[in-house]
Parts: sequence; structure tokens; C-alpha cells
Amino acid sequence: MDQVQEIENFYGVYLLVNNNDNPKFNGRCYVGFTVNPTRRINQHNKGNKFGGAKHTTRVPGPWSMVLIVHDFPDNISALRFEWAWQEPKNSRRLKVIESIQRKKPSESWFKYHFRILTEMINLPPWNRLPLKVRWLEQDFCTDFPQSRFPNHMVICFGPIRARKKTIAAAEQSKELMDIIRKRKECHLCMNDIQNLETDRVLCVNPKCKLVAHMKCLAKTCLETNHYVPIRGECPLCEYKFLWNDIIRKKKGLSVNIADNEDEGDYDI
Repeated sequence: MDQVQEIENFYGVYLLVNNNDNPKFNGRCYVGFTVNPTRRINQHNKGNKFGGAKHTTRVPGPWSMVLIVHDFPDNISALRFEWAWQEPKNSRRLKVIESIQRKKPSESWFKYHFRILTEMINLPPWNRLPLKVRWLEQDFCTDFPQSRFPNHMVICFGPIRARKKTIAAAEQSKELMDIIRKRKECHLCMNDIQNLETDRVLCVNPKCKLVAHMKCLAKTCLETNHYVPIRGECPLCEYKFLWNDIIRKKKGLSVNIADNEDEGDYDI
């Protein structure tokens, strides 16, 4: 768990565990939101004069960031997740789940917070998001109960570093981008895309020429009785994608795609 992964446009909700030798403080937990995990854990351990939270300043450290949930679409959705994880008794979605309203007598604070997290990722709206649960401390890695981890989410391991927005590494060639920029007609409905800035989306496959209205591509991915897609398949090149990656590409952020030697250029 040594390789550091860098992520653009980072929004994460983390869990801290106290490592103080005093049993009165050891094992205490804290949930927080961050756009920069490395900076945030340093702030917590330096105290509120350096930007740390009042709670982690009042309780002697050191603190360890043991896991972080990330890949939220924006800061608002991450902050709402943070608040619910901190306040299960007051959260509209969690307060009806009796089993997580209090810690069991023999249970550690970490295990209690992990139980709350397990319930959260299986409830709407969070169970519709392509979230990643990243373990940062190997000693705390815990398996989710069988069938309680949504199959479109990802469990990953190792340190993480937030980085500023850069040009995507797997972007289309200049020639292909010129073709895409000139096209104003949606491949799916065959009507003009009136507002290219807000309505146009592209396939995440860098070799695909798909241009579509966001709502047209979303319709091909939507499940019954849902309004936001989770995953889909490009109707042009048949590349399977997560909807979150379509939005990341639209914002100009990097997208990790699987290598495929059989991919070609797709015309329509």
C-alpha cells in the first residue's frame, strides 16, 4: 500500500482513529470532509490553530486517517454524506434504522462507524453514486458483509493525493477533436445540440466520435424508476462506462479507461 494515487477534482469523507497511548482516548473516531487528505490529517494533528477541528484538538492525538470515501460528484453531496455519517440519529435517512442508533457495549468506535458506513452505501441517494472506499491503513481493512457492497462501487487501497485539474492523459487526438468540435448534431436523436457548453457529452473512449445530448445518452443508461444513471454502454463504440466518468470528461478532468487493443475508430 505504498503507491500514491493522484486524483483531480477530489471530494472525500474520511474516518480518523485516535492512536493515543491513554486508553481514555485511544480508539476514538472522527468523521470529516476534505478536498486534500494529506493537508487535512496534518491539520488535525497540529490542532485548530493550524486548521484542525475542535474535536480532534480537544482529544489528544495522534490521529490516523484509516479510510476515505471519495469520487463524489461535487462538494455538496460529499458534505451531506459527512453530516449523515456524523449524525445518524438526526439524519432523515438513517434515524429510522434502529440498529445503528447506538454503539454496542463490546464494539469499538471504529467498528460502529464502519457499520454506519455499510448502511449508508446501501441507501439512496448514496447507493446510486459510483463511490470508492479507500483503505489507508492496512491494519483496519475490514470486509463488508456479504452482498452489502454495491457492485458498481470500488474498494481500493493505498495513499491518495489530490491534484489540481490538468489536461486529461487519455484525451482524443487533435484530428479527432477537430471532427467532434465541428459536429453539432446529436448522434442519438439527430437534432442539433443548441448549447454545446452545457448539453453536449462525449464518449469516454478516446477513439470514439460519439457526440450526444446529455439527456439522450442518459436515456440509454437509465434503469426503471431512476433519474440518474449509474453505468451505461456507448451506443456507437459499445464501450462500457460509469456515468460519473462521462461527467468528469465533460468537466475536462482525467478519466481512467481500460486498455483495449481491439479498439478502433468508430464512425457514424
